[in-house]
Amino acid sequence: MEQEFSVTETGRLDHFLAMQLGVATNQALQCIKANCVWVNSKPCNKGGVKLKAGDVVVFTPPKVQAKPTCAPLDFEVIYEDADLLVLNKPPHLVVHPAKGVCEPTLLDHLKAKGYRLSTLSGELRCGIVHRLDKDTSGAIVIAKTNLAHAHLATQLKNKEMGRYYLAILSTPLNAPTKVECRLGRHPKNRLKMTNLDALRQEIKGGKWSKSAFMPLVTNAKGQQLIAIKLYSGRTHQIRAHLESLNRHIVGDPLYGQADSYGGRILLHAYLLYCIHPHTGQSLLFKAQILPDMLEYLQDNFQEVLWDGLLQERRIFDLFGADF
Repeated sequence: MEQEFSVTETGRLDHFLAMQLGVATNQALQCIKANCVWVNSKPCNKGGVKLKAGDVVVFTPPKVQAKPTCAPLDFEVIYEDADLLVLNKPPHLVVHPAKGVCEPTLLDHLKAKGYRLSTLSGELRCGIVHRLDKDTSGAIVIAKTNLAHAHLATQLKNKEMGRYYLAILSTPLNAPTKVECRLGRHPKNRLKMTNLDALRQEIKGGKWSKSAFMPLVTNAKGQQLIAIKLYSGRTHQIRAHLESLNRHIVGDPLYGQADSYGGRILLHAYLLYCIHPHTGQSLLFKAQILPDMLEYLQDNFQEVLWDGLLQERRIFDLFGADF
């Protein structure tokens, strides 16, 4: 539905639209670039356009084609209602279309199943509030409506929505550890992100990031299962933060070293909490560990009582979380 906003003070178009829609600035920018915004009855596709008091901004959500783009893929639905869809994403699956991505994505499969999703982030990112890396499995929440999308995006920004991960390290941490730094593109490897504050050379830019790492159990070979709490959600954040500690996740040749394990990176989004955008109810979702990672744990961490070790309340208490 078309929305009209009146400008009361000078500022950038993308910042103004983000505030009016209750979304992140980059989401507003995607809408602007998708030719969904008019300023004073003229189309505008540049987020940096300066607005002044008295200007009128009109926003029309992009139309999305509902026809299937690929054969549907089966995945575990953890929760679903008219506003939300929470999935246990399988590994080896990109979340949404992007430059250089040729294979079907999670979003393609959702469209193929006939899901109607939020259009707030444009056609290429319908319903996508947050992402998981291609080979990372676990909990991901999808917005079905624009109202739900805006509400969840605000929660993510305000830390009312959060995630806890599980990972298996090739070398153990000696103690609970936090990493807080500017995270940015690696100056020598553009495929990687890195802790800019830890580099010998001074590099400007980057974005604030913070993760907490909690050892859970260590096996005889020195491998360690850890829990991770995210305070921000940057690209490759967990992997780059661990690299700055000289620790690496099993199955991650980009940030670690080649190892005998031939599977995917053993990183799983285990718990996700948020507030329901319609009812205001606090929600907690658990994505069961998928068979490949569970098999690795059972083969390499014997005689561990997993139900007790990975109980939700225990994970929260370890981090001192107040959920």
